Formats: sequence, C-alpha cells, structure tokens
Amino acid sequence: MTAGGLGPERSRRESRERVVELGYEAEIREWTVEELLASLPLAADPFVVDLLNDLEAHQDEADARIAEMSRGWTLERMPVLDRLIMRLATVELLYQDTPTGVVLAEAVELASRYSTDESGRFVNGVLAAVARQVRPDAESAR
Repeated sequence: MTAGGLGPERSRRESRERVVELGYEAEIREWTVEELLASLPLAADPFVVDLLNDLEAHQDEADARIAEMSRGWTLERMPVLDRLIMRLATVELLYQDTPTGVVLAEAVELASRYSTDESGRFVNGVLAAVARQVRPDAESAR
C-alpha cells in the first residue's frame, strides 16, 4: 500500500487504459477533466491526471494531426474509442517522453481490445504516420 492507502500505483499500461475509460466518460457526458476528476470516488493517480490534462489542453492539435494522417476519414466518422485512443497516443508522442514503440504498441492493443475488428490496423497506420511526423528520428515509427 502507498502512503495514501489507495494501493500501489498503476502501471503505465493500466493508467493508459484508465485514461481511455475516463476520457470516454468525459466525452459522452461532455465534461471537462476537472468535472470528471471531481466525480471520482478515489483520486486518480498522477500519471492518469497528467495525461487527461494533456488530452484536454492539446486536443485540437492532436485532432489536426490525426485528421491530416487519416486520409478519407473525418474525425466525426471515426469510432469514438479509436479517436480517443489516437488522441491519447498523439498527445503522448508530443508531450511525454514515452518511447515511440511503446506508445504505438499500447494504442494498437487498446484499439484492438476495445473497438472494432479493423481498429487496430487503422490506429496503427494513422499513428505510425503521426509518429514519423512528430518524431522523425524514432526507429520504431519507420
């Protein structure tokens, strides 16, 4: 148990999954991150809060990059979970120091697990293009 009695901190993978869950709830309810966090019975771990705040602060930039790389698909036409997962990964590529390969692999895994049958491939293709643009020196984005 940690000092706050809330149990051990989540792994980064579990935290990303929690961000997707909470981000989905915020989008469906049309809540801000502040409203969402205030509604939780237990405080979210710091990495979750950081990613949620980055998602909210940089959503327009992430959406622009995703839209640019997803030829033939508008953001509105994409499944909500695909869009949210790609936003999270794009924000993480831009504003966190997580290795590119980890960001891409975990986004594809989340999309494959929680969205449509084709989501994993679609998310991988769009995010690989985003990664090449924002991290051109990253080996795993090639």
